[in-house]
Amino acid sequence: MTDTLKRRIQDDMKLAMKAGDKSRLGVIRLILAAVKQREVDERIELDDAQVLVVLDKMVKQRRESVSQYSAANRNDLAEVEQNEILIIQDYLPPALSAEEIEGMIATAVKDAAATTVGDMGKVMALLKPLLQGRADVGAVSAQVRAKLSGA
Repeated sequence: MTDTLKRRIQDDMKLAMKAGDKSRLGVIRLILAAVKQREVDERIELDDAQVLVVLDKMVKQRRESVSQYSAANRNDLAEVEQNEILIIQDYLPPALSAEEIEGMIATAVKDAAATTVGDMGKVMALLKPLLQGRADVGAVSAQVRAKLSGA
């Protein structure tokens, strides 16, 4: 069974319960609920890569909430979301540096023999599994577009 990440999250939930860490426990329960929801919806058992997709989506949603709360001067709510991001990121692999991302883009462009923006789909298909949970795919997509358009 390859649910090592899911098992780690479940073990951390037990530890948070024993430690009485209510905020961490709440976020971990949200993570497990999101994973379970996807498993039920798709009638599958999620592997680590699929759990990372769920976690990545949760972080993205919270980042959007932080920007909306900050724009509305609700810093108290933005801080709650920011703390949730930090807890979720504990389960994501370390973020890639700008240099690592640049190298991956160059390799993917070469491997896909991409020359125009029309080849962007091929390049992103190569990059997406490598970036999952480690970089903002939207930002990398903009970098790929710039590179392929000759900017």
